[in-house]
Amino acid sequence: MATLASIACLPLGEGVTHVAVTSPADIAETGLREGMTVFWHGDRPIGHVLVHEGQWTGSSIDHVDADYLLAIKDEQQRQIKPTVSASVVICTRDRPDELAACLASLPRQSCRPREIIVVDNASRDRRTRDVALAEGVIYIREDRPGLDVARNTGVLRATSDIVAFTDDDVLLHPHWLERLVAAFDQPQVAAVTGLVLPAELATEAQRHFETYWGFGKGYREQDFDSSCFSGAFPAWDVGAGASMAFRRDVFEKVGLFDERLDVGQAGCSGDSEFWYRLLASGHKCRYAPSAVAFHSHRRTMEGLASQIYYYMRGHVAALLVQYERTALAENRVRAYLYLPAWYSYRLLRSAIGRKRIGDRFLKEEIAGCVSGIRFYHREGKRK
Repeated sequence: MATLASIACLPLGEGVTHVAVTSPADIAETGLREGMTVFWHGDRPIGHVLVHEGQWTGSSIDHVDADYLLAIKDEQQRQIKPTVSASVVICTRDRPDELAACLASLPRQSCRPREIIVVDNASRDRRTRDVALAEGVIYIREDRPGLDVARNTGVLRATSDIVAFTDDDVLLHPHWLERLVAAFDQPQVAAVTGLVLPAELATEAQRHFETYWGFGKGYREQDFDSSCFSGAFPAWDVGAGASMAFRRDVFEKVGLFDERLDVGQAGCSGDSEFWYRLLASGHKCRYAPSAVAFHSHRRTMEGLASQIYYYMRGHVAALLVQYERTALAENRVRAYLYLPAWYSYRLLRSAIGRKRIGDRFLKEEIAGCVSGIRFYHREGKRK
């Protein structure tokens, strides 16, 4: 059981240590290591600790006990190969090297996709096209800017029962697709997301992002449905767009991704708005941490500052889109009341000398929120 052979083939970077354990006691006996230590039981991650300058800065290990490990073992023994077909869509722009690494992790999948579709969202040269064609995948050029525009292009081209999405800066565990698809074991499950771990934590920017903004949603499977949905539901808790899949026919029922959102438009949250829309329509979304992907975070502080600005800009724009689609007032309350109050509190806390490291990009967060409101009302509001 104690093996990490499943990820040995992936070119993971420094700052993240992967440790195989057979019992909870093994975790307790593992010494502090700078960066992130991810604990694995068999071929599944079960928890982690984050350490910076010799001090714990975060962890997710309290759930790991003998019963949890037994449940993991039982789940692995029950795992049945999926019988439905799957298409993998990768949207990309001007990152041919990252795309090549991502594509290299797909032939190792235990469940081979029926088709791999690379949507080139207006790259400036031919390198993206050359990488895709060299790998023998389906290549589509989409000149209209926007990640959600590209995602929709991929959806409309896909022919499989399940449409899975990942990003060009992601490396995929060999069982990633198999476990994403296997999680559609009930007809009401419309969407599945997986666990996204950092591929490396080599820089301060990467460590900051993982500590305060990381994609990981824990190590327990979770279902989201009408029983937990409300107007104020935090749809971003469902997962991350770097690892998600949908039944193809659900796009016929609730529509495509909203092209006003995400990279190239508002900046972010096209994925969470779609999950919110699914839940508001009575569908079920599932988080399946057994489906593992590794994301390469921004390496520089400048890049991270820009990313956080657009995260908050897209988040606020998505709240207003959600209100537009559902008329649920909680979305407007969060955009116009809760977030301003929250940032006013943080500004006051900083002014009296109680600034925290999590406030490092407070200026970018606030500017992004303001820009999100302006974007929606000036450019994104439906006529």
